[in-house]
Formats: sequence, structure tokens, C-alpha cells
Amino acid sequence: MSKICQITGKKAQIGNHVSHSKHRTKRSFDVNLFRKKFYYVEENCWISLKISAAGLRLINKVGLDAALKQAVSKGYCDWKEIKVIGD
Repeated sequence: MSKICQITGKKAQIGNHVSHSKHRTKRSFDVNLFRKKFYYVEENCWISLKISAAGLRLINKVGLDAALKQAVSKGYCDWKEIKVIGD
């Protein structure tokens, strides 16, 4: 599975590492991703998401259900990709 946030759609970016002599080499800027379990009240189950720190703040701000609906409508994740834990 790739390093993409399921809530915000953030993914790794490509840039340059610039040395003191201004010599440029390619590097990647990774996203601050981690796996987190949430209790999804609407479906009465636990789900596991791969989210970034910004995605966690968005869930805290608007709620899990609204954040998931927003992510699915924007195409960042699909309902089939959301892992249900212990039905």
C-alpha cells in the first residue's frame, strides 16, 4: 500500500537536497503517516485508517463520519479500502 493519507489525500513530494556548494540531488519529502483505529459510531464497529497528522486534526474538527464522506466524495479513499476490525 502506498504512502497516501486516506482522509486528506496527501502523498510524498519530490524535491532537491541542496548542499552548501549548491549541488542538487533528488530526494523525497515523506508524509507524516500512521495507522490509527477509530470507533465508527454510525456502523457500530472499529475501523483502521492510514492517516496523516493533518487528517487527524480534520477528524477532530468535523468528526469521523463527515471526514470519511468528504474523503470518499473527493476520491481520496473508497469504502472498500477502509479496514473494519473485529466485526
